[in-house]
Amino acid sequence: MHVLSLKNIWISGNRKVYAVKAGMKANHKKNKMIKVDFISKLKTIVKPYIQDEEAFANLNENTDFINDLKINSANLVDVILDVEDEFDIEIDNDSMEKMLSVNAAISIIESKLAEK
Repeated sequence: MHVLSLKNIWISGNRKVYAVKAGMKANHKKNKMIKVDFISKLKTIVKPYIQDEEAFANLNENTDFINDLKINSANLVDVILDVEDEFDIEIDNDSMEKMLSVNAAISIIESKLAEK
C-alpha cells in the first residue's frame, strides 16, 4: 500500500478526485481515473470549437485538436484560455505551442497543477 501526498483536491461529479504530487507513486487504477476525469473536462472545454463530430465522439488521449477535431488555431487559443480558467493554472507560451493533443494537454495540466 502506498501513502500518497495530495497536492490538489477538486470535486468531479459526486466524487473527490485527487491530483497526486509529481514523483509520488499511486496504483494504476487511481492514475487511470484521473486521466479519465481530465479527458472528460477537456471534452467539455473543446466541444464548442470542434468541426468533426465523429472525432469528438471518439475523443481519447491520442486525439489531436487540429488534425482530428479540426479546431482552428484561433479557437485553439480559446481552448487554452478555457483550460487555464477550468484548472486555475497559467500556461506559458512554450507549453501553449505544445498543447496540440489531448495527451499533451493532460501532461501540461498535470505539470502546472504540480507547480501550485
